[in-house]
Amino acid sequence: MTSIRRYKALFLLPGLLTLVLIIIFPLLFTIRVSFSGWNVASPEMDFIGGANFSRMVHDGRFWSSMLHLLVLAGGTVIIEYVLGFALALAVWREVRARRFLRILFLVPMMTTPVVMAAVWQMMFHQSLGPVNDLLSKVGIGPVEWLTSDRPAYVALMTVEIWQWTPFMMLLLLAGLLSLPREPFMAAAIDGAGPLRTFWRVTFPLLAPVSVTALIIRMIEASKMSDTVYVLTSGGPGSATETPGYYLYIRGLKEQQTGYAGALSLTYLVLMIVGLTIMSALLVRAFRSQEES
Repeated sequence: MTSIRRYKALFLLPGLLTLVLIIIFPLLFTIRVSFSGWNVASPEMDFIGGANFSRMVHDGRFWSSMLHLLVLAGGTVIIEYVLGFALALAVWREVRARRFLRILFLVPMMTTPVVMAAVWQMMFHQSLGPVNDLLSKVGIGPVEWLTSDRPAYVALMTVEIWQWTPFMMLLLLAGLLSLPREPFMAAAIDGAGPLRTFWRVTFPLLAPVSVTALIIRMIEASKMSDTVYVLTSGGPGSATETPGYYLYIRGLKEQQTGYAGALSLTYLVLMIVGLTIMSALLVRAFRSQEES
């Protein structure tokens, strides 16, 4: 029995070492860095206490980036869920070219975010982009998509929605394909129409998958930085900066490593707390819908 336990420990050892290397050690090192004044002018990792965190409290640009992320991530995930649900329902039914449509809808997700953002940057070009060209045909524009606050928000959300709606559709479609047929047969016998069947049967049964899809997508959206970097570079000014992009500016461009460590730790804690609260609220909301 002892030898079996020993072999179990040996099998677990590679996974534990990997966990230490890629998660625990970087986290501990970041904590150490966050209490230092390490930067390009002071390469020594001298201990300065909580000076970086005190500076962060008064850093309005960081807190503005958190607000930008809340608006961008919250708005895009909600729209992605609605559109993804609609697309999943469309290809779930017996329609022509169903398999082809499933593959076609996944194409945007197959492209890397940087490449997708670069393509959309050209499309949103004020004078040469096809988006303004199409709008001009109906008497709108030209719109300063990447140099005005609100249009820049719309541009960022459009790129994120375009790329990640297929991901939401894929998860919801997998959930739809796994649903039992009996509740739908009972609803048909009771004379329920498509809309009533959706609200009373499909939507409640898909609640666990919906919660999972929303949480996974919110976790991914909370790291939004590559699209911002390519599409707007946080502009105009700092109107579309997200915490990830702001950390890049402080840590890599300005080489304020100690301060960037404090920002990243705060960002991590806020994201864990926020996502935990959001997950609990989602579970409660969908559970009440399922019970009703």
